[in-house]
Amino acid sequence: MGSNPTPGTAVSTVIVRHVKAHIRPVPVILSGLVAGLMSGLLGVGGGIVMVPLLVYAAHLDQHHAHATSLAAVIGIGIVGAITFALDGEVDVKVGALLALGSLVGAPLGARVMHRTPEGPLKLAFGCLMIVVAGVLLWT
Repeated sequence: MGSNPTPGTAVSTVIVRHVKAHIRPVPVILSGLVAGLMSGLLGVGGGIVMVPLLVYAAHLDQHHAHATSLAAVIGIGIVGAITFALDGEVDVKVGALLALGSLVGAPLGARVMHRTPEGPLKLAFGCLMIVVAGVLLWT
């Protein structure tokens, strides 16, 4: 076998290293249900709903909650997009352009988030939620 890890081992080790033994699955599954419902119903990004739920229900710190919500939103996005596409509600061109920009922005944001202490990260997230609420209520 040698000393080189098999492909995917490093990623698996990193993921497993952060799994918390005390996480109760039912509150986390219910958090996912709420996040999926809100995502499909209101079109909100998974992070707006999932991050606070992961901090509360799964007792994750802010950094792990952000990263975990991004991993979970993959499934939510695929299922939601397919559901809306079947109803003819998806503008494929706009979606592709948005995805293109996100492919650049997401890794940059992840690097900044990784270097940001938890306090300022919580403050920035809370401010974003207030701004989003204001825009939705006054437009």
